Amino acid sequence: MRLLVHINSKNEAGGVSVKLKKLPIKAGVSNRHVHLSQEHLEILFGKGYELTPIKDLGQPGQYAAKEKVILVGPKGAIEGVRVLGPVRKATQVEISKTDAFKLGVNPPIKDSGDHEGSVGLTLVGPKGTVILERGVILAKRHIHMTPEEAEAFGVKDKDIVMVYCEGTGGRKTIFDDVLVRVNKSYALEFHVDTDEANAAMLSNNDPVYIIEEL
Repeated sequence: MRLLVHINSKNEAGGVSVKLKKLPIKAGVSNRHVHLSQEHLEILFGKGYELTPIKDLGQPGQYAAKEKVILVGPKGAIEGVRVLGPVRKATQVEISKTDAFKLGVNPPIKDSGDHEGSVGLTLVGPKGTVILERGVILAKRHIHMTPEEAEAFGVKDKDIVMVYCEGTGGRKTIFDDVLVRVNKSYALEFHVDTDEANAAMLSNNDPVYIIEEL
């Protein structure tokens, strides 16, 4: 059975109704963070250094590390930015648009791992400094799911969908242009950054729904 949601209250003109996929998806709010290559990890923290996991994340094998760095841009700096593990082939910095204003950079909206046309900044660690030429992005909002879950939702990898949420504060929101990412190693989760989550009053683990019909 499909759920019918009225986006506007009944006394408002022009109310919109949407049909939702009945399966809920939990939200995961991504704060600013850094993924490091092994080369850059060793420059920032020392030769042969290994990340120290402190908390598992929603996606299997992913974790928040104890290590933090400083982001430095043309207009400002942000201290205490968490490193996420494990290490990757290429360093990637994911920030919000608010962070970008503070740093003085203008990163594009990109899927994770797509650094074409991205911008750079400087990373400062306790042992050294890395000047990135590229790799700073605003992460495109997306949903992780397994192939079995994709079949249940009637979607496939790289599809673009719309997502409805009410959030803990009841500020009903429709997110358009949401990328579907399908892999057998994923766990079902909808990812947005802090700017998007705050605007929708959305918190970690809040349920969201793929819109079937608008």
